[in-house]
Amino acid sequence: MAKSQFSLLLTRRFMPMFLTQFLGAFNDNFFKSALMMLITYKLGDAAGIDSRILVNAAAGIFILPFFIFAPTASDLADKYDRSDLMRWVKFAEIVIMAGAALGFWLNNVWLLMAVLFLMGSQSAFFSPAKYSILPQHLNEDELIAGNGLIQMGTYLAILTGTIAGGLMILKENGIFWVGGLAVTIAFSGWVSSMLIPPTKPINPNLKVSFNIVSRTAAMFKDIYPMRKVFGSMLAISWFWLVGSVFLAQFPTYSRLILGTDESVATSFLAIFSCGIGLGSMACNAILKSKVTTKYVPAAAYGIAIASILLWLVSDRPPVAENTPIIGALEFFSKPENFMITFCLFAIAFCGGLYIVPLYAVMQTKAPEEKVSSVIACSNISDSIFMAVAALGAGVLISWGITIPQLFLTMGPSTFIVGLLVSML
Repeated sequence: MAKSQFSLLLTRRFMPMFLTQFLGAFNDNFFKSALMMLITYKLGDAAGIDSRILVNAAAGIFILPFFIFAPTASDLADKYDRSDLMRWVKFAEIVIMAGAALGFWLNNVWLLMAVLFLMGSQSAFFSPAKYSILPQHLNEDELIAGNGLIQMGTYLAILTGTIAGGLMILKENGIFWVGGLAVTIAFSGWVSSMLIPPTKPINPNLKVSFNIVSRTAAMFKDIYPMRKVFGSMLAISWFWLVGSVFLAQFPTYSRLILGTDESVATSFLAIFSCGIGLGSMACNAILKSKVTTKYVPAAAYGIAIASILLWLVSDRPPVAENTPIIGALEFFSKPENFMITFCLFAIAFCGGLYIVPLYAVMQTKAPEEKVSSVIACSNISDSIFMAVAALGAGVLISWGITIPQLFLTMGPSTFIVGLLVSML
């Protein structure tokens, strides 16, 4: 099975699309990370606005297009050849990244915020085409492998893009390097998209709707009766909620609870990304290429147990203000910290096992003419769940809940989600 999984990377029907989405995900996170660092250390003060407000506003600006453009993106993915749509989006990314380079050169935070919105927009248009093209190019017994590779590549791109953007932007002449590299990566993504094989339009006579509210309502109404598809969509959104809760807390968890510097928070991001990637890759061997949610509840229970264990091993008093901050080398050399590392990896690995089959179910159990609508609805649902996660975590922390206790809340709630998935 492992051979058939990696052999997809040698085929034209998969490799160009995989490379295109990898470069796009890298560029998204490369640009976002660079912008966040620039806002935190330079542009926030220059604009006379609290950097914390700008950083949170930036997160919202990137997600907003998924609400606005998801219905239109779904219609376009059905009306046109999805490979052509991906090429159009990737060409637009070159222009958008040229705007980013200009924004960095001018140190103009408002131009960069506009670019961030446009980057979110091109991602919103790319996503339905990306996921709905897989069933057109892959056989059903290849979808678990294909989705596993996509998830692995996405999280590798998130990890490397986030680290590279954060490290490069504050270096000497960093704004020029980041701007130039962002344009180069966008151009490379467009070139790789040119190699994606064409597909047959699902409904070339479809009238594209620009009425966001009514079209979104109609899409959800169409999908709701598909019990297994709709349930899988909500279960995927829960994964994004859990993931966003953990990822958002890593910096403060590392600094205030563990007494470590930013290198440990970055290491946690690496552990989390690698865990999800490895879990995604393991799906094909475990499921033997069969599209099924058989083991998804067990994966949810694994996330739940590991979340509770993480609370147990890290529920400690806050670090005193005068306590010396330690780095990654010292932190990971202490045996008592092994369980923290193990729990984070276990949560992520089980997350990979959890999410890949759910994507495959959405792609195969929905009618062909509904797949792009399902993906668009999934994007909207994911965005809502992540927004709820950010708001909910903020409220709980303001009520005095500690970060380890916040991790604990993910345990019982994910266990319940696992029980619900078992009923699909």
